[in-house]
Amino acid sequence: MPQSAVSAVNVHKARADGSKLTSDLVAVEEPLEVRVQFGPEQSRKEQVLAVIMRTPGHDEFLTLGFLCTEGIIQEESQVLSIKHCTNVPETAAGNVIMVKLAPSVTLPWDQYQRHIYMSSSCGVCGKTSLEAVVVSCHWQELGPGPQLQSEILYQLPTRLKELQLVFNRTGGLHAAGIFNSHGKPLYWQEDIGRHNAVDKVIGAAWQAKLLPLDEHVLLVSGRIGFELVQKSVMAGIRFMAGVGAPSSLAVELAEQHEMTLVGFLNEKRYNCYYQPQRIIDRSERT
Repeated sequence: MPQSAVSAVNVHKARADGSKLTSDLVAVEEPLEVRVQFGPEQSRKEQVLAVIMRTPGHDEFLTLGFLCTEGIIQEESQVLSIKHCTNVPETAAGNVIMVKLAPSVTLPWDQYQRHIYMSSSCGVCGKTSLEAVVVSCHWQELGPGPQLQSEILYQLPTRLKELQLVFNRTGGLHAAGIFNSHGKPLYWQEDIGRHNAVDKVIGAAWQAKLLPLDEHVLLVSGRIGFELVQKSVMAGIRFMAGVGAPSSLAVELAEQHEMTLVGFLNEKRYNCYYQPQRIIDRSERT
C-alpha cells in the first residue's frame, strides 16, 4: 500500500518581525514490522525479526538491505518472496512486511533479538557490546576499488542533494546514494534514519544483482558512524564518503577492510582518513 513520505501539520512560526500560524510539511516516521518465514519445508515458522522506525516508501529495499547488511542473506535464491501483509488491522496497513526465506537460511535468534525495536536515529541503539555489532563479511574476493577523480568527488554531495526530493520539501530526511566511478548516481534513497537510507540503497542494488559494490562509491548525507561503515562492508563497498565527520570506530573499521573513507566532503574540500590513493587529484600531478 503506497504511503506518503510527508505530512502536513500546523505550525506557529515566530520571526523577529512577528509570528503566524501556518501549515508546513514534515517527514513521516512510522514503524515497519519485519516478519520472516523460515525453517525446513516440513516445519516452517514465522516470527517478527525487527520493528524499524522508518519513512514509508521502498520498504522492500529497506528490508532486503537490512537482511543483507546483517549477514542473514547473501544471494538472491535465499529470498523466496517479499511483500506487505494484507491480513493485518487497518491501523497497521502498509506497515507490516513478510519475507519468506529459503529452507537453507538459518537464523540464530540470540544474535538478532536486539532488533526487536530499532530507533530511526541510531542503528546501534540497544547493542550491548562492540562484539555484537561486528558481523563477518562473507565476500572472499573483492576488486581493488574504484579510482575517482577529485573533481568528481567534490561534485557528489551536490548531485545527491538535487535528488533529495523529500528533504527539499521537509528538511527532515537523511540520504544515501550509490555512484559509479564517473560520478553517475545509480541508486539513491531518503529516510528519517541514516542507516535506513543506506539499507534502502543497498537493498536496491541487491535486488538488481549488483553486489558486491566494490567498484562503486557510497555517499551519505550526514556523519559517518560505525554502523554505516559496517553496512558498507557487508555490501562489499570499498569507497565511502560523507558530508559529516566519521567516528573513531568508523575509521578503525574502514582500515580493517581496506576501505577509502572520506569525511567533511563538499564542493571545496574533503578529509580522507584512509586509502587516499583511490582519489586521483590532477593538481597534485602537475
